[in-house]
Amino acid sequence: MRIFGSDRLSGLMERLGMEEGVPIEAGMVTKAIERAQKQVEAQHFSVRKHLLEYDDVMNKQRENVYTLRREILDGQVHVSDDEVVDNRTYLMTLAEDLVDQRVELHCGQDVDPEDWDVGALGASVGEVVGLPPQTIEALELTDKSPDEMHDVLWNTVKARYEEKEEAVETEILRRVERDVMLQIVDSQWKDHLYSLDHLKEGIGLRGYAQKDPLVEYKRESFALFQAMKDRIDTEMVRYLWRLRPVVQDAGSAASASVRRQRAPMTLNDPSVGASAFSGGGRNAPPRPARSGGDDAAVRTVRRDTPKVGRNEPCPCGSGKKYKKCHGA
Repeated sequence: MRIFGSDRLSGLMERLGMEEGVPIEAGMVTKAIERAQKQVEAQHFSVRKHLLEYDDVMNKQRENVYTLRREILDGQVHVSDDEVVDNRTYLMTLAEDLVDQRVELHCGQDVDPEDWDVGALGASVGEVVGLPPQTIEALELTDKSPDEMHDVLWNTVKARYEEKEEAVETEILRRVERDVMLQIVDSQWKDHLYSLDHLKEGIGLRGYAQKDPLVEYKRESFALFQAMKDRIDTEMVRYLWRLRPVVQDAGSAASASVRRQRAPMTLNDPSVGASAFSGGGRNAPPRPARSGGDDAAVRTVRRDTPKVGRNEPCPCGSGKKYKKCHGA
């Protein structure tokens, strides 16, 4: 009655002398409250249903991304309904698809040969996989058909990755592939969630254009999701093809090992940390040596005299309490 009752109804209750907290047993009032409660619950249900329809779009996309992430972790990725490959084969599939897309974009069958942009084709592929311009020019793509361009580019891209496989142990490279792929999926998925939040904030304005905001949200969120998947595929190829192993020569490796052996092992030593961050080096004053050597046992300090309570007489003989004499 307090929330849904009108001012006229509250005035009626005052004239009848009804105080707050007194139960109302009239059947008419009880039925009115039931009707109001049903209307409010129906409105709340409509709001929850509307939110669920929007969240369902994100939930389906989340299931798709999490499935890909789980497959990468397991090393068994579905490239089709009946074909499962490992992470390395999946990367090769992505790289070959990327070459196909670039060839179709710049020198496709539907493009007039006079409009072919061979330079842009080589530059776009080289930018992703890290091929220098000299290597692209040496392929001589100008006088080749689209199929020949694809074969030459793909063989070059594949050979570049195989060189990396020869320089790095197989187990290490497989682990790096998995970690990089997972990081890219996570990063792109987070960016996609931010994009969906921005889209949801203004999608209600589509109603002024006589369009269903939910339908528009589903359509545009699907386009964003497809763009995210394309970015994931491209970034996986870009990162792993541009990744280069760092080869350390034997001399530097030996000296680094010697430095690690000579470096003192300290744990929670305040004096070491203070000198390191205060610029202490060759000119820093030497710290006093610890008595007993590094291997000396740490002795516990023990009290020789009994402990004096604060309210007990002071041992000095002044007659005052310890807390008001030497214990102050």
